[in-house]
Amino acid sequence: MSFPRSSGILLHPTSFPSRYGIGDFGAQAYQFVDFLAESGQQLWQVLPLSPTGYGNSPYMSYSAFAGNPMLICPEHLPKKGLLAEEDLVQLPDFPKEYVDFEKVIPVKMKWLKTAYQNFKTNATAEQHQELEKFCDRTAYWIEDYALFMALKEKNHSAAWNSWEPIAVRKHQAEALETIRQELSDRLSFYKFLQFEFDQQWQALKQYANEKNVQIVGDIPIYVAHDSADVWAHSELFYLEEETGETSLMAGVPPDYFAPETGQLWGNPVYNWEKLKETEFEWWVERFRTTFDAVDLLRIDHFRGFEAFWAVPKGEKTAKNGQWLKGPGIEFFEVIGNKLGKLPIIAEDLGLITPEVDALREHFDFPGMKILQFAFESHPELHFLPHNYKNQNFVVYPGTHDNDTTVGWYQQLPAEAKEKLWRYLDKPQSAEKEIHWELIRLGWSTIANQSIAQFQDVLGLGNDARMNAPGKSEGNWSWRYKPEDLSPELRSRLKTLTGTYQRLPE
Repeated sequence: MSFPRSSGILLHPTSFPSRYGIGDFGAQAYQFVDFLAESGQQLWQVLPLSPTGYGNSPYMSYSAFAGNPMLICPEHLPKKGLLAEEDLVQLPDFPKEYVDFEKVIPVKMKWLKTAYQNFKTNATAEQHQELEKFCDRTAYWIEDYALFMALKEKNHSAAWNSWEPIAVRKHQAEALETIRQELSDRLSFYKFLQFEFDQQWQALKQYANEKNVQIVGDIPIYVAHDSADVWAHSELFYLEEETGETSLMAGVPPDYFAPETGQLWGNPVYNWEKLKETEFEWWVERFRTTFDAVDLLRIDHFRGFEAFWAVPKGEKTAKNGQWLKGPGIEFFEVIGNKLGKLPIIAEDLGLITPEVDALREHFDFPGMKILQFAFESHPELHFLPHNYKNQNFVVYPGTHDNDTTVGWYQQLPAEAKEKLWRYLDKPQSAEKEIHWELIRLGWSTIANQSIAQFQDVLGLGNDARMNAPGKSEGNWSWRYKPEDLSPELRSRLKTLTGTYQRLPE
């Protein structure tokens, strides 16, 4: 489905300022929504809100359904009687410009454990009833997720396919019933965290919607091997039966980000035949849950639904894989029949074939255009605005996987810089405003939607990059400062948005 002409900002909630070491759903989140509304932005794009696993990546999560408890704001908890104000007085010296995950996680978990104990002791009958209703509403996934997390804790964070006894590893009902009784309090703790996450996020989302700001969510096509999803639904993935290890790994062949080796992500790929036998039930529930949390949804690696790259176990790079057919049109028809209209944005970057384009166009899903790709040494010419054939896509200077525009520009060869300024019809002496020039270019296109990373709005360099694909450490940690939401920035962004007719009507 097509969307109205609008613009917005890409910013993950962990990037908010906060005295608690990581951005959360507290006051700064509401101030950011105010900034969006007052600058005429109608879209706020986030990364997956899932609990993070290896490398603190929101794309490598313990669950495709659950929320990240690190986003729970501690300041909301005293209002419910779940923490005392003095619990939040003594704080470590957290960095202000980035997230020190190793420092933040144990501190926040301590508060959340205290909040849970207080909930057990002091919650009203109405609060307990609300928790029960939440658990009923999320019954498809929350029991498996809570048990998975409790078992991870019991097994000192070891991967599920190493757990003992083997009956628990293989998710056998009788063994699980025994372990549920043994770990019942830990299960209740993890359910409480999801309940609190949901309450805080839904309140923030409602506030954004009332301000005419829609949330653009993000759903990775693949899930982590070490996740509640793969443990509880192992038959839906290509795994070795005895060891539970991944037998066919996800990735992509040599591409823009890894021209020599390709990208070997390591996630298990789906057994689409098994999923089809269930009418794609797991995916239907995943979409249903995600659409409860967001208004629009970007599907990461959309091309994998048409054909996906599968790499055999044991390979060290993604070069020696093969293309296998995905579920295609039938998949989205089933999802649409179950859930109605699908407000989906298709991430159609990388090696895109006519078949992938046909799948996206069949459902009228907007695709994506990246302006940085248009001006490099080996440009992808379809990203140049004069080659855009229709309005049904979203244009970005760059996404979370790209460098910031300033960082990207600083690495451009001289010849590519000359080409860029010729295209912009501006002197190269304007390069201090390169971030605004690419935002302006995106806003000026025929694209129905144009979105910029907040780092680009602020004109920040490479040290503010959110993610560098292939780099295992140092990602996902950037944060802005409270004073960055200045009246001058708000005014400039609103003027630009009005100039190119992207303001709300």
